[in-house]
Amino acid sequence: MRRIVVIGAGAAGMMAAGAAASLGADVILLEKNDKPGRKLHITGKGRCNLTNNTDIPGLMVHVLSNPRFLNSALRAMDVPALMEFFEARNVPLKTERGGRVFPVSDKSSDITKALQSFMRAGGVKIKLNHPVREILSPTECTVEPHARETGDRQEGFVVHTGDAFFQADAVIIATGGLSYPATGSTGDGYAFAKALGHTVTPVSPSLVPLVTAEPWVADLEGLSLRNVRATIKTAKSSADDIIYEETGEMMFTRTGVTGPIILRASAFLTPTECTGEPNMRHEAGGKFDGIMLAIDLKPALSPEQLDKRVLRDFSESKNKNFANALDDLLPKRLIHTIISLSKIPPEKKVNTVTKEERHALVALLKNLPLTPTGTTGYKEAVITKGGIDVREVNPSTMMSKKTPGLFFAGEVLDVDAMTGGYNLQIAFSTGWLAGKKAAEFTQRRQFT
Repeated sequence: MRRIVVIGAGAAGMMAAGAAASLGADVILLEKNDKPGRKLHITGKGRCNLTNNTDIPGLMVHVLSNPRFLNSALRAMDVPALMEFFEARNVPLKTERGGRVFPVSDKSSDITKALQSFMRAGGVKIKLNHPVREILSPTECTVEPHARETGDRQEGFVVHTGDAFFQADAVIIATGGLSYPATGSTGDGYAFAKALGHTVTPVSPSLVPLVTAEPWVADLEGLSLRNVRATIKTAKSSADDIIYEETGEMMFTRTGVTGPIILRASAFLTPTECTGEPNMRHEAGGKFDGIMLAIDLKPALSPEQLDKRVLRDFSESKNKNFANALDDLLPKRLIHTIISLSKIPPEKKVNTVTKEERHALVALLKNLPLTPTGTTGYKEAVITKGGIDVREVNPSTMMSKKTPGLFFAGEVLDVDAMTGGYNLQIAFSTGWLAGKKAAEFTQRRQFT
């Protein structure tokens, strides 16, 4: 029969289905949503940052969990191969700052359309509005419910969608993780894997905005800061306790902070920095204990240089009130907050500000303190950290070491990377490899 059932029509699932069909397999793609690629449509703010224009070592250095597991997948479809894949399907690409690759059209729908064209060319049968309920393994599967009662068994898997049964020689689970549940990512793949004997490592939201304890952040909602440095550290605050540090752009939200450097920082807040049961942390967005976030508003200046800058500004505004002397130093919306936190009376004349007060102001500008208490959870997380334990998956084929014929691809696996197109590259590469190897598996089975 050589039939393969792929579960999930995201980046990994569509690539896997097309790759398997290109080798002659009969492929059925089951998707719970009413259209494929729903999460793809919102990636890169709708522009779809599909990869990063770098080599394999350049990709691997940005993979945070189990990078070595991805060696075979990334070699099976590296960045040039992926870019050629889409450009050959009439999707011209462009490389932007930081190596980020986008469609020239800036439309994520072009990526989805190319994948759909790839699947159509191979004859993939796409079944939308088909949420999978269970996967029966070769040791227990039956085609019809009445057959279970008689004890009759069929070879291969049976995938049950509630009102239909699909028999398959191989199954590829590409259901994604838990991030952006509105797109259908609700952790189904974890349940399927567990039912088939696999281990799922603790999961949590990653590349996600942080919630902070300070009430004043709400007053700054929507304020973006460029060229600032964010440092995540433990409460001990020694150099050895720095968890993550990066200079770039961030933004205040109603409940905390977000933006590129904050999202990337969140990826380094692992369960060792969180309280509560690891597998349940997603319900509250994750809780942090003893973590501090420091924002250096002027990272290009040393404390001594910044002190001279402040002193010069004060000298030029010596008859002004302190509240009116920071216009050249800070964004207007940030001034009130800094004045309040500095504890220098706003009506105080700058020529009466003491050296100690000035040094305290400089220290505040170099180390604006925030206290992360958690994250905003999966509803705003770019990816899920954790997933199916890769020690139970063959990295050369993406096939289960426990159940022959069961394959995995994409975010459902315990692999994750930084922002910049790396996670979609992982999805496409693992999907491509899983699809090819699943087709080869079913072909061998046909002749044995």
